Amino acid sequence: MAQAFSEKKGLTHLNSRGEAQMVDVSGKSATRRQAIAQGKIRMALSTLEAIEQGNAPKGDVITTAKLAGIMAAKQTAQLIPLCHPLPLHKIEVEIECDRHLPGYQIRATVGTKAETGVEMEALTAVSLAALTLYDMAKALDKTMMIEGIQVIEKTKDQGETSDK
Repeated sequence: MAQAFSEKKGLTHLNSRGEAQMVDVSGKSATRRQAIAQGKIRMALSTLEAIEQGNAPKGDVITTAKLAGIMAAKQTAQLIPLCHPLPLHKIEVEIECDRHLPGYQIRATVGTKAETGVEMEALTAVSLAALTLYDMAKALDKTMMIEGIQVIEKTKDQGETSDK
């Protein structure tokens, strides 16, 4: 019954007994793949202004958050069970001030040449960048909210849409 359920629903991380398994991607060709994820963190305007003026108690908030996102993407397979370790060729984390939130828009672009996609790496980068922004500014504002973390684009080879 578990096999029928997993095949019917496309649950590739379950074996015929319904147990967790790592998907075998060894039959796939390594292709160029890229994923872009985004998210945001809302905060009090006074917190945003303190960060922008370099007056946060823990130092350079934005640079630290970008580095955290990059480092997190590189560790994704160690953090998420059944996630394939991948050679990452590009990790870019952008953090932009958005006074209309108020807060920051976070975007991560991750690229590889591998047998499977890098959505989890992009999502992990955005998540940890947002968590680091929170950690670096929590002394100023404990009401910050992390929102909307999602994959907005994934490509395979020359822009073809990819399914993981």
